Amino acid sequence: MKGIIFTEFIDIVENTFDLEVCQSMLDKAGDSGAYTSVGSYEHQRLVRLIISLSKVTGVPAEQLQQTFGRAVFPRLLQLLPNYHFVDSNTFDFIRSVEAYIHQEVKKLYPDTTPPRFEFANETETTMTMDYHSARCMGYVCLGLLEGCADYFNQALEITLEPTDQKDHVRFHLLLSDN
Repeated sequence: MKGIIFTEFIDIVENTFDLEVCQSMLDKAGDSGAYTSVGSYEHQRLVRLIISLSKVTGVPAEQLQQTFGRAVFPRLLQLLPNYHFVDSNTFDFIRSVEAYIHQEVKKLYPDTTPPRFEFANETETTMTMDYHSARCMGYVCLGLLEGCADYFNQALEITLEPTDQKDHVRFHLLLSDN
């Protein structure tokens, strides 16, 4: 997993909670917190940080993942080269993550394995999306979807449907007028 995810996570924890909570999280996880944005790290380290933060704050790990995904979306968006999604919408952007962004990430970082999205049952207002990732971070993805809808100022209802496989989650998305 790229280090930018870790540096952003720690920054968001500091800003959402405080430096003391962040340090307690690191201590409980046995983690130095020394990450560089261009480094690569095992995703299990992030999982340990999330579990430790949950223990320190009493907030469920799934909720922390979702909050992180939502908060990190605009930050990751700024890092995209040749950003060209200004006139887009939530669904167009989500489709472009699989068709364009993940492909570019693989070119830049050949050793990385980004999640994979599969789309079905698409209309102008509905979409079913299957999220596949060995990292099993469906709740981070849920937060990223919420952050995307926030960015495009669209109301999005999301239903997360677990599957029998831990590395696969299905999302049902509904754009509404609210």
